[in-house]
Amino acid sequence: MKKWANRWLVGLALLVLASLAARAEFAAVVPGQAVSLPRDLGAHPEFRTEWWYVTGWVSDSDAVSRGFQVTFFRVATGLAVDNPSRFAPQQLVMAHAAVADPGQGRLLHGERASRADGPLAGADTAMTRAWVRDWRLEGDGKTYSASVVDAEFAFDLRLAATQAPLLNGAAGYSRKGPEPASASFYYSQPQLAVEGRLRIGEREFSVQGRAWLDHEWSSAYLPKGARGWDWIGINLTDGGALMAFRMRDGDGQALWAGASLRAPDGSAQTFGPAEVRFQPGPSWTSPRSGATYPVGWTVELGNGPAKRRFTVEPMMTDQELDSRASTGTIYWEGAVRVREAGVERGHGYLEMTGYAGELAM
Repeated sequence: MKKWANRWLVGLALLVLASLAARAEFAAVVPGQAVSLPRDLGAHPEFRTEWWYVTGWVSDSDAVSRGFQVTFFRVATGLAVDNPSRFAPQQLVMAHAAVADPGQGRLLHGERASRADGPLAGADTAMTRAWVRDWRLEGDGKTYSASVVDAEFAFDLRLAATQAPLLNGAAGYSRKGPEPASASFYYSQPQLAVEGRLRIGEREFSVQGRAWLDHEWSSAYLPKGARGWDWIGINLTDGGALMAFRMRDGDGQALWAGASLRAPDGSAQTFGPAEVRFQPGPSWTSPRSGATYPVGWTVELGNGPAKRRFTVEPMMTDQELDSRASTGTIYWEGAVRVREAGVERGHGYLEMTGYAGELAM
């Protein structure tokens, strides 16, 4: 009972903060401005929301594959903006972490949340460095480290860039809706080489694999009428990379869509709303939330003879993440395989939000 009471209080507090933040002034994402690295590796506290998101597939010495995810969120509250005290609740930092292990049959996940105060939680503006107590993600654009310790799982991983960052949209300006102001600054770091340690319960494994990092910041992420989004980030086996998303309304129809596709030679294509189609496949209903998620998808890019068609299949169906004690939402975040013409072409992650309730951002 205490656990659910705490979640209710957190949810109420987030709604109050969202209401107050909606009246505050934040920096706008402006067309024509480009993401610049390494300048933009760090936090952008003048924007309302920001996240650093790492997902990957790793294998142990017995060739058993598992997925992992860790995300750090920074949220500007719009409160106490003139208060110089480090205890003023100007910024919140929240973190989600999870392991997808088919042997468990369900997602193992944890979460943390705190006021940004420096020692216990924060997000550095000079480099990729975010932390909530002993959970950490940090890096310089070439190498990263991610460390998480939770009751059911833990991981300590090192990630090394093997190719240049992928600037999504127009040089990192990623449109999210019909209005130009509904947008984010967004880059990805695909094909990160991973090695390190993973613990599940009392068992510890040496692992290696590939990961994907997203860094995104915005002050007006959801377009009017949006209930949530569907997103994939895939490391292709030929060395390329695929990112695709659609913003979804209350009837499940696309409000906007976009994609980036990197070829093995490093060249990249950007696709607009008329060139990106998400078609739902098999679904799964959560026994906990009652939400139904399309855990299989067909994603089409382009038109005419050059059109490409990818089939997305989950590592396992139960990869729902309940984060009501931090970000106040429930969503599906899971490891997936991608096939093209029946042949396995890559591994990555699928994220689906808004199926268990409308998002408030």
